[in-house]
Amino acid sequence: MASVLVYLGPMPAIQRSEFALALNQVASERGVDVSVVLDTVKNAIVAAYRKDHPGIEVEEYTAELNPTTGEAKIFHNEEDITPPGFGRIAAQTAKQVILQKIREKEKEAVLSDYRVKIGGIVNGMVLRFAGPNIIVDIGKAEAILPVSEQVLNEKYHLNQRLVFYLLEIRQGAKGEEIVVSRAANGLIIGLFQREVPEVAQGSVQIKDVVREPGNRSKVAVFSSQPGIDPVGSCVGQKGVRVQAIIQELGGLEKIDIVQWSEDTKQYIAQSLSPAKDLRVELNEEDKVAHVFVPQEELSLAIGKDGQNVRLAYKLTKYRIEIQGNEDVKKAQEEKEASESEEPKEAVVSEAKVEKAKKTKKEEKDSSTEEKAA
Repeated sequence: MASVLVYLGPMPAIQRSEFALALNQVASERGVDVSVVLDTVKNAIVAAYRKDHPGIEVEEYTAELNPTTGEAKIFHNEEDITPPGFGRIAAQTAKQVILQKIREKEKEAVLSDYRVKIGGIVNGMVLRFAGPNIIVDIGKAEAILPVSEQVLNEKYHLNQRLVFYLLEIRQGAKGEEIVVSRAANGLIIGLFQREVPEVAQGSVQIKDVVREPGNRSKVAVFSSQPGIDPVGSCVGQKGVRVQAIIQELGGLEKIDIVQWSEDTKQYIAQSLSPAKDLRVELNEEDKVAHVFVPQEELSLAIGKDGQNVRLAYKLTKYRIEIQGNEDVKKAQEEKEASESEEPKEAVVSEAKVEKAKKTKKEEKDSSTEEKAA
């Protein structure tokens, strides 16, 4: 029996090979701090000891691990109680706990990495479908694309590569999960920052974005630096920059780039792009804009099913009432004609009254003469 005790005594040597050296390598490969791994090992050793000794108060027990030799010991109230039989089974149990802890720490490290990237865009690949939701591979981690963040007229398939907006990290059924979006306005901003150097550098600012995902977007841009055309910078030579963004959106979404302005009238006129030659009258108290549009531009200003004017309203926060110039001209002519007819009718009426008075007087005079005779 003594020989057995002597043989099992060097059990820490097994721990050294299975835990200390291997986990130091894992810590290096996976980017987990070595001190975190060592603390995890200590907790795992105590957990393994508790499994062999149920009912003990874990808080009273501690483990020590020599980071150089990998030698591990169990202490109770500072007394070394490492049992001779603590060897292989305990080591295997501890190993499983450690691997689980390492996976958790690795996930925490990945989440921390992505936490600072929230609000940006990331390349990803459709990995699998989980009911209505889609699981996306975004590199070091998997993310979820919920149905609420999908574009309705966009078709998704396995291994499809897309650009996603990092929306948030939220608590899910299996812990924290990364949520991505294809419908968020931030996706448009991120794509412009990637495709347009002036936006990335800050010389062109994106003031606002409004979207109907999969159909149309409006982007208001501005530059305070002289010599920079913000709209031209975003469109690019022959439209190459904005076309690259549209392609990233699957070619489904039309993008209107408009010049932002502090002048509300000018901004509203720009927001109704591609319609031109507009005249704007404001009711600032009621936040209503009356926009007069050439007849040939009327359909462009309103857009299909009112989409263009609806997006312009979201962009400017003004209720926009559109009227064609021909309708305005016709209404003006009718008003003028009505005003010109009123005096004429009044003259006719006065003439009739005078005539009636004269007739009545003549009849009266005639009657008086007859009586005198």
